Amino acid sequence: MSTQAEYDPSAFRAVLEHEFTYLHGFQRNTHRYANRVALHDPESGRSWTYAELGSDVDRLAAGLAAAGVGPGDVVVYQLYNCPEFAMVYLAAQACGAIGAPINYRLAPGETAYILDDSAPKVFVYDAALAGPARDALALAGHRPDVVAALGAPGDGGAAREDAVAFGDLFAPPGAARPEPAATGYEETTRLYTSGTTGMPKGVALNSLVEVLSAHDVIMHFPLSPEDITLNMTPWFHRGGLFSGGPNPVFYAGAQAVPMRAFDPDLVLDHVERLGVTFLIGAPTNLEMLTRAQLERRRDLSSLRGIVTMGAPLTRDACLRYQEVLTPRIFNGYGTTETFWNTFLRPSDLPEHAGSAGRACTDDDVAVVRLFDDRRAEPHETVAHDDAEIGEVIVRSPKSGYHYTNSPETDAKKFHDGWLYTGDLATWDADEYITIVGRRDDMIVSGGENVHPTQVEEALGGHPGIADSLVVGVPDERWGQRVVAYVVRADETLTAADCERHCRTHPMLSPYKRPRAYRFVDALPMNATGKKLHYKATEQAATEYTEGLFESP
Repeated sequence: MSTQAEYDPSAFRAVLEHEFTYLHGFQRNTHRYANRVALHDPESGRSWTYAELGSDVDRLAAGLAAAGVGPGDVVVYQLYNCPEFAMVYLAAQACGAIGAPINYRLAPGETAYILDDSAPKVFVYDAALAGPARDALALAGHRPDVVAALGAPGDGGAAREDAVAFGDLFAPPGAARPEPAATGYEETTRLYTSGTTGMPKGVALNSLVEVLSAHDVIMHFPLSPEDITLNMTPWFHRGGLFSGGPNPVFYAGAQAVPMRAFDPDLVLDHVERLGVTFLIGAPTNLEMLTRAQLERRRDLSSLRGIVTMGAPLTRDACLRYQEVLTPRIFNGYGTTETFWNTFLRPSDLPEHAGSAGRACTDDDVAVVRLFDDRRAEPHETVAHDDAEIGEVIVRSPKSGYHYTNSPETDAKKFHDGWLYTGDLATWDADEYITIVGRRDDMIVSGGENVHPTQVEEALGGHPGIADSLVVGVPDERWGQRVVAYVVRADETLTAADCERHCRTHPMLSPYKRPRAYRFVDALPMNATGKKLHYKATEQAATEYTEGLFESP
């Protein structure tokens, strides 16, 4: 009499842990799609097939390993969208290391903060950023073992005396690539996002999160090996790297087209000339594309879709983009921690234009009630009436559930497996989410997050400023424009004085600088002395239109 053996999951578990990694997915394509173009750089005119990209990644990984980079070490890179960005992203994983792409718009003090937080073995920067990189290294307590510059050094010279050229990091052809014994659970990428205090917070992502994120894009676009994508947003963002950027493209076997700096006319020219099938960007990018297309028509028939994210997409804007650019407008909503978690498809339009769509296939999304004295539990949702406002919470297998060196942020943002986003929204009977604002008063300008408290802190360093309140006002080009209400400590203080102070402040990035000021006797506050940003935002929208703010 035969007996049936018990099911043993160990073999499956072994494959899942040791073979089902993002890097293995890319490496499969280096021979499966060996002669297919993986990366085409319009600026230089050079293309890399998957075999060629794999070879360069192996050489860079071998060079990093020779420089002492191994499992668990961090490689910080501050680069524009370029082929080398993609190589570092992949090569860090090939060493078993953690790649940490960071914002090239950061102020030196902010970059220094990240260098101290992650303590990288290697810091790679674009030579155009030599000055800010040098200042950041001088401010940081941590000293990376290797500092490398991509491109010819600018007038400011190298960021550090012993800085090497990026090309020197590559091992000679034929060098053996490292073979780290990594599983799908090790951290592979660390993305920095602004925390509740405005300072960057590192979000740890492992390889399984990378794989699931790639699958999500492949499923929702859908993205195929025949596609050509151009992500108009910086790749250091999760929406840049993971939405039609290197992550899903190289996993699917498709082609990525990098763009160093956004130019709407150039984007449209690339679509027509290169046959780009997907564009990805913020609503501000789409607005500028629409104007450029109306001024000079291009053939956009190759487009299979334009995906927007990073800021709410209004109904009127969505319908206009459909008419001028392509009927296939998608809208993804999410966070650095969780990637995108709702998705709006062309089939949802025009009825649901202006919403952020419904939960993605693997995700749970809810809108929970707002309480003054406690956090809502996941089951305490607002009415499905598209009217009652609550906070968006997300539970997703694509999420990083940990902030590096910040347990207090872990406790504040995560609860019972859910991320509390701080975004305010409504939802309807079919669970379409419509974003209405930020619980913590964040400003989104040009797709970048600006925390008022950080700007206010910088303004407070001027001896002529007694107090300030920073808000965003509607801006046709950037979505929101940063402005400030200022209470003078010195009656001779001018907007130009404030501008000079902000321009030279080491902790204030240029995109966070107020573009206009209104001098007032007092700021709106509640009984406990907390600034009422939401009231000031409503007031500023009117007063800015009426010309009551002063430009520097």
